[in-house]
Amino acid sequence: MTLARFTAIILFVKKPSGILGEIRRVLLWFKPGLGLKRWMALILLGITLLGLGFAVLLLDLYRTDSTNSILLTVLYYASLRFLPRLLRALIFGGAGIAMVVFGFLELNRSLMRPFVRPGSSMANEILSYKRLEKGPRVVAIGGGHGLASLLRGLKEHTHNITAVVTVADDGGSSGRLRESLGILPPGDIRNCLAALSNDEAMLTQLFQYRFSGVGGLDGHSFGNLFITALSDITGSMEEAVAESGRVLSVHGRVLPSTLHDVRLVADMQVPHSLNEIRVEGESRIPQMAGRVRRVWLEPNDASAFPPVIKALLRAELIVVGPGSLYTSILPNLLVQDVLSAMQSSRATKIFVCNIATQSGETDTYSCYDHVHALEEHVGDDLFDIVLCNDQYGGQLDPSSQFVRVDERTLADPRVYTADLLDDAHAWRHDSAKLSEVIINLYNERTGPLSDRME
Repeated sequence: MTLARFTAIILFVKKPSGILGEIRRVLLWFKPGLGLKRWMALILLGITLLGLGFAVLLLDLYRTDSTNSILLTVLYYASLRFLPRLLRALIFGGAGIAMVVFGFLELNRSLMRPFVRPGSSMANEILSYKRLEKGPRVVAIGGGHGLASLLRGLKEHTHNITAVVTVADDGGSSGRLRESLGILPPGDIRNCLAALSNDEAMLTQLFQYRFSGVGGLDGHSFGNLFITALSDITGSMEEAVAESGRVLSVHGRVLPSTLHDVRLVADMQVPHSLNEIRVEGESRIPQMAGRVRRVWLEPNDASAFPPVIKALLRAELIVVGPGSLYTSILPNLLVQDVLSAMQSSRATKIFVCNIATQSGETDTYSCYDHVHALEEHVGDDLFDIVLCNDQYGGQLDPSSQFVRVDERTLADPRVYTADLLDDAHAWRHDSAKLSEVIINLYNERTGPLSDRME
């Protein structure tokens, strides 16, 4: 049996124990992609040369100092001269390699202990990091909890993530900070940073913590105040977001679609009437009784944040949604530079339809209605794939209902349906299911058989 075959067998044995487990852990260091073998070879060569120099020195001492019989006797037995030369080489070589490997592993284990997750090995962590570093360049566009849910799943497939969020939010803590300090609303930025963080569970609790009964802090979330403080320290919101990512050990970037102070405006049709009313403010639109006919930004010529344009043009995969159709997704695409960059990008573009309707915004909408409303604002044929959920189990809020795949939806050749439902919370996507389907769709379109399939 060859060494390569033996290595493959050991590496693919599921959770081997005892000696096999130790051998598997050692062989992981020789797996392609780690980028360590070249340096291990260099270290081994250096130690070999050092040992060779020391051996020459001992040999010279052994040959010249013939008057010291005690020293000669010690050198004779220490060098195992009483054994055949080949056996001595094997003994010294094997002992040297064992000590080098053991010392190397223990040194790295000591250095990396703070960064290795419980239950995982250092080699597995490095392999995972290398794999994620080589993942596709993804731009995710949206806002609210839908985008955070998507990012939570995507970070398990790639580190090359750019989240583009809306800055039209004017309600709650974000709206108050925007009104009083004149900064971009940090709410969606906060959610995305937490979702991309390594220690998401604790960071989410911390960032979502809201002060209550504390004077001017009442109702503010810690995450919003944290980003606001960094904005004041660094002098700009974009620098604050970048520094937040570094401080929180975030893999990926979170960028505002524009740095301009924009407002979302909607024309809404009044129930039981042909009249329309104009509603200003993202937070007021879902509260108004009526059907949204059209939304736009004021000013409507706000320029995009330049890094967003660069990310879109370099992207291999662009995912729009999930999220509130009119108040989270469209405010990003209504920035004309963002839309133009998307149209020019050669990336695979996927629209993710919501699981459930949103009261006051998409009541009674099907998947087809979501796509139709979106394309009325940004034009047809922007997306290569429309991803819809086809499972409707679970309990929803009485004011909401499942966004269903109807005949008009299935007539669209771009539509792909799958089970995307979060079993514990039926109104939202399961992060793992959603990200896995998206990555599989991307691989199908970019794999070796993609040209033949087209």
